[in-house]
Amino acid sequence: MPRLNAKTCIVTGAGRGIGAAIARAFAREGASVLVTDKDAARAAKIAAEIGAEARRLDVASEEDWQALAEAWPQCDVVVNNAGVTGFEDSLRPHDPEHASLEDWRAVHAVNLDGTFLGCRYAIRAMRPKGAGSIINISSRSGLVGIPAAAAYASSKAAVRNHTKSVALYCAEQGLAIRCNSIHPAAVLTPMWEPMLGTGPDRAARMAAFVADTPLRRFGDPDEVAALAVMLASDEAAYMTGAELNIDGGLLAGSAAAPKTD
Repeated sequence: MPRLNAKTCIVTGAGRGIGAAIARAFAREGASVLVTDKDAARAAKIAAEIGAEARRLDVASEEDWQALAEAWPQCDVVVNNAGVTGFEDSLRPHDPEHASLEDWRAVHAVNLDGTFLGCRYAIRAMRPKGAGSIINISSRSGLVGIPAAAAYASSKAAVRNHTKSVALYCAEQGLAIRCNSIHPAAVLTPMWEPMLGTGPDRAARMAAFVADTPLRRFGDPDEVAALAVMLASDEAAYMTGAELNIDGGLLAGSAAAPKTD
C-alpha cells in the first residue's frame, strides 16, 4: 500500500524546486495533494502534472491562510517549504553591516512568518483528528552563521527553534500532531540560479559552492522529498521536534585527510 494513502497533504512553495519534488513524491505515495505557491501558474502546472489541486498562496499573508482554512478546514500533513534567500531580484548586500531593514524584514516575512502561519493553520486543521505531521523546511544555514546571508540564516534558525516549540505545544495538548524540520544544504534548485549565473564560469562557481562538502556535489530535490515522505508517513509516528540534516556530510566535521608527514 502507498505510504501516504488517504492522507491530505498541503505543500507550500510547491511550484518548483524542493516543494515541487515533495508534491510529486507525495502524489506517488497515494496522497491527495494541494499544491500551493505565490505563483499561481507554477502551482497549476505542477498540480496538472501529478493530478492534484492547485491554489495561490502567499505564505506571508494572514488573509491567504485564512482563506485556505475556509477552503481546506482539515488536513493530515502540512509542509512549510516556501522560502526566499533575498537574492531573487538583486544581489544587494545581506551581511550584518550593510543589509537594509527592509530586506531583512522581507526575508523573515516569508521564511519565518510564513512558517508560523503555516504551523498555526496546521494545528487547527489537524486538531479534529488529533493527529498529523507538520514538516518545516529549514536549512543548513539555520545551524551555522552565514555572513553574506544574515537574514536568511537568522530566519532558518528561527524556523528550527519554532519547530521544537510547536512539537512541544502539541504534545502538551495531548495531540499526536508531530512537527519536525529538514535542513538541506546546497540542493540544486532555482533558488541558486542568481548566485550560479549562466556565464562560462558557472561550473567553477558550482564547484566552489560545494568544495567544502565531503560528498563534493549539490543535493537533489528528490533526496529531500524522500525525507519528507518518511516524516509525513506513519513510519515516523515517534518522531517530533527532530531535525534532519541532508548536507552531504557538511556538518559532520572536516573532510580534510590528516597529513602523515
